[in-house]
Amino acid sequence: MAVLTIRDALNQALREEILRDENVFIMGEEVAEYDGAYKVTRGLWKEFGDKRVVDAPITELGFAGLGVGAAMAGLRPVIEFMTWNFSVLASDQIINNAAKMLYMSGGQFNVPIVFRGPNGSAFQVSSQHSQSFEAFYANFPGLIVVQPSTAADAKGLLKSSIRDDNPIIFMEQETMYGMKGEVPDDEDFLIPLGVADVKREGKDCTIVARSFTVPQALKAAEELEKEGVSVEVVDPRTIKPLDIDTIVNSVKKTNRLVIAEESHPFASVGAEISHQVMERAFDYLDAPIKRVSCVDAPMPYARKLEVLALPSVEKIVKAVKEVCYL
Repeated sequence: MAVLTIRDALNQALREEILRDENVFIMGEEVAEYDGAYKVTRGLWKEFGDKRVVDAPITELGFAGLGVGAAMAGLRPVIEFMTWNFSVLASDQIINNAAKMLYMSGGQFNVPIVFRGPNGSAFQVSSQHSQSFEAFYANFPGLIVVQPSTAADAKGLLKSSIRDDNPIIFMEQETMYGMKGEVPDDEDFLIPLGVADVKREGKDCTIVARSFTVPQALKAAEELEKEGVSVEVVDPRTIKPLDIDTIVNSVKKTNRLVIAEESHPFASVGAEISHQVMERAFDYLDAPIKRVSCVDAPMPYARKLEVLALPSVEKIVKAVKEVCYL
């Protein structure tokens, strides 16, 4: 296995899928000559040229619409948003065309398209560039929502997304591109969509974490182990469809649940998970479910306030101790 950053794992997945399928192409702002705002598409334009790696002007609605049309015509576009915050401008094409076309056409048109880019907080990019959109897009039928947390997951899930016949919302995390991990060398390495992963096994409490909070949850589990608390960490990886069975089975074993997420708390994915666990495993819970989220306020610019606003290892440890009555 190679050790790659998440950035390079995504780049490898894109390159392999372009080589594998002549219908795959990438389009977005600065993805070609500039190698991408976060260098995920580094070197691809030089290798594959203008037809496979296409620079778009600053018009998210326009190039998202071009991508939807291309997908309906049989191509497999990968549309990069410089940040998911900018996808708001393209949301009409994503929600009203990409998500609904299969239904509205009576099954005549698939839309095999991947919308991808960084989601969530970064480093002092303030209120308009620090938002998490997974719950927003997961609310609309017809969209698959993916959030990888490791280099291997990033590669395997992106390759599966490109090969899927449905529109995919693929959300990376802006501060995690440099994180390293082992990645299988197999060019056909795929991770199925809709399957959660138990990142760490335990018996006293379950933490469900995704993307930004997975490394935090694993670190919290290490610290809690020193105090005799055994924590299981479950990463859904795909937000919709949600592998609720893996989460419920973990809760049935540990009898406690903490959900750690970067998004705001109201109407979040964590709220949905809480609801489904209450429906399916209420009698197994020995304590109320706790959630650790971003504060319910716009993200501040000041670094110290930004850190206070976000989930942290310390907040997760505190929540686990509360549900374990420690």
